[in-house]
Amino acid sequence: MGEWVPDVLGRPFEQRTLSLGVEATEEGEHELVATLVRYRRAPRLSLAAPARGVDVLYVHGWSDYFFQTELAEFWHRQGARFYALDLRRYGRSLRDGQTPGFITDLSAYDQDIAAALGAMGHPLEPGRRSARRLVLMGHSTGGLTLSLWAARHRGVASALVLNSPWLEFQAGSWGRDVLQPLVDLHARVAPKGRLPGVDLGFYTRSVSAAEQGEWVYEPRWRPARGFSLHPAWLRAVLAGHERVARGLGLDIPVLTMLSGRSTISATWSAAMLSSDVVLDVDETAARSTRLGSRVTVTRFDGALHDVLLSKEHIRRDAYAAIERWLPYAFSR
Repeated sequence: MGEWVPDVLGRPFEQRTLSLGVEATEEGEHELVATLVRYRRAPRLSLAAPARGVDVLYVHGWSDYFFQTELAEFWHRQGARFYALDLRRYGRSLRDGQTPGFITDLSAYDQDIAAALGAMGHPLEPGRRSARRLVLMGHSTGGLTLSLWAARHRGVASALVLNSPWLEFQAGSWGRDVLQPLVDLHARVAPKGRLPGVDLGFYTRSVSAAEQGEWVYEPRWRPARGFSLHPAWLRAVLAGHERVARGLGLDIPVLTMLSGRSTISATWSAAMLSSDVVLDVDETAARSTRLGSRVTVTRFDGALHDVLLSKEHIRRDAYAAIERWLPYAFSR
């Protein structure tokens, strides 16, 4: 496990490389790593801080990495210690010769998450649990990954915050049922074969400061039309959707934040600047109820797919919603 060094985001952010072993690729062997980022400021000690004594671990979505400094600053104001994880083959963790974002089973990320938690002082070994509470926060595919992880590791996290989690295939369970056998066959024959691209760049257009958004980020780690899609990766995601559909039975508080509406279309429209162009938000809201018994769903009119990359007044409302929810999350 590496040492803490300055991060690409500058002070007060630091990063730590988490070694996960070596993987063989067509071009030879490559180091497999995850990268943990921390907001290196002492947390607020005020008794009024709703998240005092809390550590937050954030996991990004597909074709993404952590760059949301405002999110770290929010959690710091709440009294928490904030960390973000770039999973293997994403962002800071992507190495030459690796297939970006590729995974064949979402449970493989257990290794990345365990390494991150160990570096945060939350070892998973029995009898060594931290006295600090752990809040998991995930966006899109990261929200799916963390929901499944929490179901496999009960009693570790105290709460789960989901920002537009990808909990179901966009065409619903019937579409998943039709597609899954075809994807399974393709994944067995050519796991890294190319699937048709579905990202037309509309989401980037609504987010990037180079277009009609306000955010500056590294385009190598967050490409305009996303990473290439591969059958084995899609099979892993669809298997996760199926597991959620059966119900996860989580007994921790879950907050799901979503846009008020979706605009999924093959042609650009101005509505895409104020809606989710990636997920069916109504389907996601319904699927959220399958996560557990203490689920709160909050919708924000005008929000983008990443609610916390929306216009400033929407982000302000979303952060206020998290702050209001925190006392409920820690009420027992």
